[in-house]
Amino acid sequence: MRLLRTAALAALLAVGLTACTGDDPEPDTSPGPAGGADRVVASTTWVGALARAAGATNVTVIAPANIPDQAQFQPTEAELAPAADAEHVLYAESDAFAAQLKSAAGEAHLVPVRPDNALPAIREEVSKLAEVFGTQATASRWLIAFETQATALSKGLQGVAPIPAFTAVAQAEVAQWAEFAGVKVVGTYGPAAVTPAQLTGLAAKKPKLLLANVHVPARTPNVPGAIRVDLVNYPGEDLNLYAVFVTNADRISGTFAK
Repeated sequence: MRLLRTAALAALLAVGLTACTGDDPEPDTSPGPAGGADRVVASTTWVGALARAAGATNVTVIAPANIPDQAQFQPTEAELAPAADAEHVLYAESDAFAAQLKSAAGEAHLVPVRPDNALPAIREEVSKLAEVFGTQATASRWLIAFETQATALSKGLQGVAPIPAFTAVAQAEVAQWAEFAGVKVVGTYGPAAVTPAQLTGLAAKKPKLLLANVHVPARTPNVPGAIRVDLVNYPGEDLNLYAVFVTNADRISGTFAK
């Protein structure tokens, strides 16, 4: 039975990886009729991926994609310079450099974005940005394809997840991936550093998995007996949001046979 479940899981992830070989999960990424999405500056790749999904065709990202926590980036004036020439400047209120970016934006239209990888939140933010850009048709096509693929990936994972479900303690900002993959969260920690008392409490729950946030590795506790799974929230330079889902699904599912 385990071999059959493992084979089914491998086939599922192969489909997901194939879907990520292009720039986006949907076949049509043509811009909408309006021209308001051609000069967009985004604070991070997470914000930039939402802009791209909404129909932005030329997105410049301020924080480098290869640093652990883009939200804590401290840009120089030169690195903020593209904001002055943008039509729209997008940022998250949680970005440490949000105030600097807004100050550098000049006459650009400032748009706050809420980065969250829950499917309802993605739909809300992409739809909101599409209204700003005038690219509703493009965003609608993207959302249909994305939600179809992401939902199928989640259902597939839950279908091959161990029974009874694995238990996990999770960093608060990646805890949602447990439900996505059919894992039961029995405790959370962060975003502040874990205290000794909190660590004792987490260890007492005897979790099978420790779902860690790869973007804040220094704050990941060592929970005895738990398999650590490093999960991501930020897309790469390609701004492919679906690739985040496939990556996390692959990493969590890799524990199912253990």
